[in-house]
Amino acid sequence: MSKLKREIGQNSYMTHLICSSCGQPAAPLDWQCRNDGQPLEIADLPAFDTTKINSDDWSVWRYEAMLPVTRQVSLGEGGTPLVETSIQGMQFHAKLEYLNPTGSYKDRGTVTLLNYLLAQGVTEVIEDSSGNAGASLAAYAAAAGITARIYTPESAPVGKKRLITSFGARLVEIPGPRAATTQAILDVAKSIPYATHAWNPYFGLGQMTIAWEVWEQLGRRAPDAVVCPVGQGGLFLGFARGFKALRDAGLIERLPKLYAAQSAACDPIVRAWEQGRKASKPVTQSLTVADGIVITQPVRNQAVLAAIYESEGGALRVADGDILAAKTALNQRGLIVEPTSAVPVAALLRAKIEGTVVIPLTGSGLKTL
Repeated sequence: MSKLKREIGQNSYMTHLICSSCGQPAAPLDWQCRNDGQPLEIADLPAFDTTKINSDDWSVWRYEAMLPVTRQVSLGEGGTPLVETSIQGMQFHAKLEYLNPTGSYKDRGTVTLLNYLLAQGVTEVIEDSSGNAGASLAAYAAAAGITARIYTPESAPVGKKRLITSFGARLVEIPGPRAATTQAILDVAKSIPYATHAWNPYFGLGQMTIAWEVWEQLGRRAPDAVVCPVGQGGLFLGFARGFKALRDAGLIERLPKLYAAQSAACDPIVRAWEQGRKASKPVTQSLTVADGIVITQPVRNQAVLAAIYESEGGALRVADGDILAAKTALNQRGLIVEPTSAVPVAALLRAKIEGTVVIPLTGSGLKTL
């Protein structure tokens, strides 16, 4: 690990954590504000600078100068293809995020979060996950030589749970709904660093790179719209913040319209948007094939809704039957995805969004066979 650091060098850009609500500074290993329990943000992020893009690297680390973390471990995350395809006459660009090292988009955020935690001297981490985030953290923890304990719902897909244990992480299965898994980890998080993809802003840091890749892949222009599955909303906010960084740098004139896609069985963001609210309310979870986005109250729900309003986008719900039909259509085009990845495609077919549309295919269907 030290050899890799010497070869790549260190990013010396200094940042610190602050509360997204009260603005108070936070300690390096805090995962929420100690004053009001609100999410944290990274202060003083570097601006996007085209002259600092590493043209010799096609991965998350192509944008290392804009990522204020020191690269100590990497598995080759990012740099995923953008493939144009069509279903029922609706054309869109599929961003193949399931080709990341552990089969999901979560690797973009895990790598920046884990490298940040390594810089803080962390040797053990915990996380709660429905599967993909847990598998991602387990893999990167193994590569970094640190211990990982992953809490998952007992009902999580068997393939995802096996993947977690295959990396050497300890799996803790929790009965009941997805929220019970998060509740179970909170006491443990008082003594062991909580590498949470939902709360820690260093996870969101890596997610911004997807917007920058899409911008480059489209010939340095923004799409007209992005349709993204939303559970906690990490990838959705990655798109929003990544494109805002490009706009602030004068590289695009406008933000793409951002559409949050959710299952009808768990749709807090859709309900809030339909009612014109700035924050969502907890909903009751029902069974759905889209297990990856079963979040009854997203941690950063206000930020997700703000991004929808600012981009003049929307929020769309789809039923399981439409999700499975979209998954079948994707499979028949050689795109092997888990059901959650088909949610935005089903939403696109329903809403008939026109123009250049980008849809991230977030997780590999090989995990659910």
